[in-house]
Amino acid sequence: MRFTAVAFQMGGTIFLGNYLGQWLDAKYSTDFWETTITLISVLLSMYLVISQVIKMSKEDD
Repeated sequence: MRFTAVAFQMGGTIFLGNYLGQWLDAKYSTDFWETTITLISVLLSMYLVISQVIKMSKEDD
């Protein structure tokens, strides 16, 4: 059950980052924000997942 919430959090973070990038590209007539912010969102979500897994493994000890 814990990992289901982590998956939704990861998906939501990436989705919101992508949405923000699309909005910035449309607002400023650019073509790099969507890719850049989506990549940052992926890295951020991976960091959050890894830190949560480490925290869970310490709780189980």
